[in-house]
Amino acid sequence: MNHRRTLASALYFASVFLTWRAFAAPCEAETSQHIPPRASAAPGGQAFARQVAEMTEDEREAAIYTQLMAGNVPTFLRRRLPVQLSAEQTDGSVVEATVCVAPDYLAIGSDSDYLFVPMRLSTALAVAARYGDVLPTRRLVDAIYAQAPVHLAPQPLPASDAMRTTAYYWHHNQEVRQQRSLFAAALGTLTAGDKKDLVLSNRLWNFPGRVAIYGWHEPDGQAIQPLSTVHGARYADYSHGVRMISNIAYIGGVARPLLKLLTDPEAANLFSDEGAIPKLGELLTRLTQPRDAFGLIPTTASGSDTAR
Repeated sequence: MNHRRTLASALYFASVFLTWRAFAAPCEAETSQHIPPRASAAPGGQAFARQVAEMTEDEREAAIYTQLMAGNVPTFLRRRLPVQLSAEQTDGSVVEATVCVAPDYLAIGSDSDYLFVPMRLSTALAVAARYGDVLPTRRLVDAIYAQAPVHLAPQPLPASDAMRTTAYYWHHNQEVRQQRSLFAAALGTLTAGDKKDLVLSNRLWNFPGRVAIYGWHEPDGQAIQPLSTVHGARYADYSHGVRMISNIAYIGGVARPLLKLLTDPEAANLFSDEGAIPKLGELLTRLTQPRDAFGLIPTTASGSDTAR
């Protein structure tokens, strides 16, 4: 009898494992091969924070760009994990898709010593392109939060001009890491709630020179930050995070370019609650260009977000 129970238990766990493998398999290939190997002499998060502490915002942004392009990224952030989506089509059928997402927000350093790095929109888009990734949409941010095993509670800091300083970046980084340490789940488990997201949105066509941000979900699942394009594209503060999403999505097990799917009026509703984003490739090219790409000079801070 004990042998039968042992066999039944083994078969049960085997079936669970195989089900998980079938679900996770598409994203196993999306462990980013485009991120350069981290150099042995690359600074950890704390050393990098010290290096940029007295820099101007422009100098710090250049330093962030250089480190990320050189592959100074923790090992756990090189993985891509599956998030499932579904949507009803015009013919009444339901289509399911899998997107492959980074476990947490982009950081500089090692697994034991890393700093989450807010950054300007152009920097985020350039790094994403280098890594073979894209930024999420509002719908993807919601789906990631809903499916993340680790939910961190937002930890807003007092609002002031200091929100954009490295000191604030480091202080909030330590608060997030302290809260994360209370969870038994291993580093690299899908985690959400610690930052607002830079997102792709149709509003970026309507408000050139701005950045779209959304998220920072409360434990009840409500986002503190509604979709906002209040800030200029050069703005970044401690609460912002950049989550990498693989540009390869899977529909019916078939790999498709996510950027192309987001322009398809039929497929886009799987990934965006705003519908298709027209000419997305052209939009991203413009947003990644120097600050006068639209013939305008974006403001560095055009007011506060509509929420905390």
